[in-house]
Amino acid sequence: MAGIRLALCQLNPTVGDVGGNVRKVLAGLEAARRAGVEVAVFPEMVVSGYPPEDLLLKPDFLAACMAGAREIAGESRGLTAIFGCPWLEGDLVNAAVVAHDGGLAGITAKRYLPNYGVFDENRYFATGRGNAVYDRDGFVFGVSVCEDIWYPGGPPAEQAHGGGARLLINISASPYHRGKGASRERMLATRASDNGAFVAYANMVGGQDELVFDGHSVVFGPDGRLLARGRQFVEDMVLCDLDADLPTRRRLLDPRCRKWEPALEACPKHVKLSPLGGPVRGPLASGPIPALLDDVEEVYRALVLGTGDYVRKSGFPGVAIGLSGGIDSSLTAVIAADALGPENVMGIAMPTRFSSDDSLEDAQALAERLGIAFHVVAIEEIFKAFLSALSPLFGDRPFDVTEENVQPRIRGTLLMALSNKFGRLVLTTGNKSEVGVGYSTLYGDTAGGYAVIKDVPKTLVYALSRWRNAQAGTDLIPARVLVKPPTAELRPNQKDSDSLPEYDELDPVLASYVEDGLSPGGMVSRGMAAAVVDRVTRLVDRNEYKRRQSPPGPKITTRAFGKDWRLPIVNRYAPERGKS
Repeated sequence: MAGIRLALCQLNPTVGDVGGNVRKVLAGLEAARRAGVEVAVFPEMVVSGYPPEDLLLKPDFLAACMAGAREIAGESRGLTAIFGCPWLEGDLVNAAVVAHDGGLAGITAKRYLPNYGVFDENRYFATGRGNAVYDRDGFVFGVSVCEDIWYPGGPPAEQAHGGGARLLINISASPYHRGKGASRERMLATRASDNGAFVAYANMVGGQDELVFDGHSVVFGPDGRLLARGRQFVEDMVLCDLDADLPTRRRLLDPRCRKWEPALEACPKHVKLSPLGGPVRGPLASGPIPALLDDVEEVYRALVLGTGDYVRKSGFPGVAIGLSGGIDSSLTAVIAADALGPENVMGIAMPTRFSSDDSLEDAQALAERLGIAFHVVAIEEIFKAFLSALSPLFGDRPFDVTEENVQPRIRGTLLMALSNKFGRLVLTTGNKSEVGVGYSTLYGDTAGGYAVIKDVPKTLVYALSRWRNAQAGTDLIPARVLVKPPTAELRPNQKDSDSLPEYDELDPVLASYVEDGLSPGGMVSRGMAAAVVDRVTRLVDRNEYKRRQSPPGPKITTRAFGKDWRLPIVNRYAPERGKS
């Protein structure tokens, strides 16, 4: 039989904007139709946006989503469309809707509901039951939803072996973390070669609260070879022509395909789609498959996308950032300018007696190089007023962390005042190393609406900053910022290392404890310094109350503080420090 042209439409929906999301899908359908596409595939939950969380408990929201899905189905004339939508008929399921030639052809419900990390799908959805494959003019394909393809013997295997599917379509909303795209490709290539079928994976793109979706949709051949790849972190339509007979030839040469013994219930039912014939079209223009971004650029693009979408989708006209002249606020400002345009970023320096001239100069130089607005609001007199008001209560007690923390709290108050007056969202500038060990001031530097580098360890902050300067071909972030010792400048000659281990020692311990789940003793047995391990893990354990009150920020590691991290605030568990 002839080949079939496929389109993977990786879109950026907005949670709750059902009308806007439907319009995006309809525009994608029209673009696919113009390209001579026979099967157009869209991401998981594209109608509702993902994750819709407790919106799924609102019957009117579900009704709106299903009405939107029926509208899309009605506009599927001349082709087949597969897209994601919550679906309520008796049970609520996470559904892949199959539309064909202007009608609703079928519903495939997600079977494996993730309930780990950032996922809560068991809270909302019933488990999918049964399985189906679709026969389009003799070309049989199966449909599954996200998690279902991660299991070797899951629904796609049943569709391929029990149902004879030549194409396994998976719609997904797979959140990004560093390095996930490459591991996901390895899994999908394995599914394709093990099942002797094409695998087409359509992933969502965009930012939603703490999550970033990277797009990176792919098509693999039945031999596991990559045929097409969507770009990362941008909307894209991936076109691919499939040789419809290739899976049959592949399976005839692969004896493993004759050893599969399905249970009766694992043999999918066949749904016959009305014949349409092939559209008149020319060959696809050939070109190189987009290369994967390198490790540091991948993280940077995720931060830019997550920040831009959070601000725009929340309806803010711009952002305000406290610029200290340090590395964290500098990187945050650069990301914000890239995400929103420099005209939508305001930087405010708020020096006191402890702020160095170098820091103020570096903050101003950064703002000028980025082209963002820059203002100086000196807070020394405000600081003195606070100290004067408190002096009758403080008496002759010495200057300590109390007076240090008054300064960031003044700055937080001023930034929030600017937010109220100009409608700008305040971006906080704390990194994961600081957030993890509580090296921050509640209602001070934690005050704001979005924490851009909340999941970025300090050592990675430097790598991202150097990468961005290299991309610019100039020092957007002044060179002095990259070499001076990190300091909060809240007392004379202060350095972060006065209170914390050096970051190249701190960050590996933090990653091992938070992301890898190693015990303190386990880290020591692997050669980490016992004193550093003890110090860092104790700080992590006793600062949950601070983290719980911090704003959301984009997840870029395998385990971020937020939806990924759910420890009780009141908690007396103390791990043994000297044992693995």
